[in-house]
Amino acid sequence: MDDGVIKFQLDWQEGSAPDFQEMIELMHWRDRMYDLGLIGYDEQHQVGYGNISILPDRLPGFVISGTQTGHISRLGAEHYTRVTKYNIADNHLTCRGPVKASSESLTHAAIYEASPQIRAVIHIHHDVQWEAWLGEVPTTSAEVPYGTPEMAAEIHRLFREHKSKPEVIAMAGHQGGLISFGTNLEEAARPFLKVFA
Repeated sequence: MDDGVIKFQLDWQEGSAPDFQEMIELMHWRDRMYDLGLIGYDEQHQVGYGNISILPDRLPGFVISGTQTGHISRLGAEHYTRVTKYNIADNHLTCRGPVKASSESLTHAAIYEASPQIRAVIHIHHDVQWEAWLGEVPTTSAEVPYGTPEMAAEIHRLFREHKSKPEVIAMAGHQGGLISFGTNLEEAARPFLKVFA
């Protein structure tokens, strides 16, 4: 199990915590997912799982929870970072903030690229729901690992192939991995709240 391992080339520029209007909402929804057990820490494998991001209105790039923050029950602004630049083809990402960007940052970037309407992304883990949704919702190839350019290409493929915009993607090659997204965080959380809340 290699959850939480950053697979892209990372240029981390240490800096201050993101500070923008939607930060309170971002922290609220991350902690809600934590309370539902959808973002957290796997004691058996000693690795954090799940992450959340948003495209702020007045800030370039997107803000995402930091890598290996799943064990923290309540995140502060200091646990988030801003992705300022990325290149999926080159498997490279630049972030600025107090922490390194989540290992799923390139996947979030691919989702934002896939639809200009998407402003929020939530990635959770839940084995039972993952098994139930595999093949029922748009599903990535089982051969494609998370956090890679290949996963980004799979995201783009699923958006091309599904005429109606998908709300959830199952990651067949990433045990328990589900991703939801929407025009805001509340919309992104809706598919999970229908099942778990």
